[in-house]
Amino acid sequence: MNKNIRILLYGANLWYFGAGMLGPLFAIFTERIGGDILDVAWAWATYLFITGILYIVIGKMTDDRDNKEKIMVLGYFLNAFFTFGYLFVSSPWHLFVVQAGLGVAEALATPTWNALYAKHGNKRQEGLQWGLAGGQGQIITGIALVIGGLLVNYFSFTALFLTMGILLTLAAFYQAQILRIARKQIKSIGK
Repeated sequence: MNKNIRILLYGANLWYFGAGMLGPLFAIFTERIGGDILDVAWAWATYLFITGILYIVIGKMTDDRDNKEKIMVLGYFLNAFFTFGYLFVSSPWHLFVVQAGLGVAEALATPTWNALYAKHGNKRQEGLQWGLAGGQGQIITGIALVIGGLLVNYFSFTALFLTMGILLTLAAFYQAQILRIARKQIKSIGK
């Protein structure tokens, strides 16, 4: 595995751990802020609609530019920012705003991450590399969900959201290493 793939994979795994802690606890949180089943559905749908539309727009936009690394890292940092936003949610309306922001963040990070992972991958090990990306993400999310449940059960949603936000911030900084590598590669091409 080359350095770019390791950064992308390990950073994504850290992200899966942070983001995966909420999972189905989202419904319980929504109820605690006065929401109901329809609020859960609308909040999650808001996230999915925004993410889906912007996946296409941002994917197309980044095909014409050579700034995928910057856009991906921006998405990771926005994801951490909006995850901390859960700390201030006190009504379903606030939740919709956070979910919309997370949708934008996801749309910035995921298509660019996928493009960079494909670009830097070893063509002879494509199946393994994509298997690692998907498989590790699933395993780590499963572990994270159990830990998230323990945090909420023994502490609070505040403890959960702080932990998630910190982990997602660390993931963003970890992924930001790819910017330095990209700059070095550009400099070496220019020589």
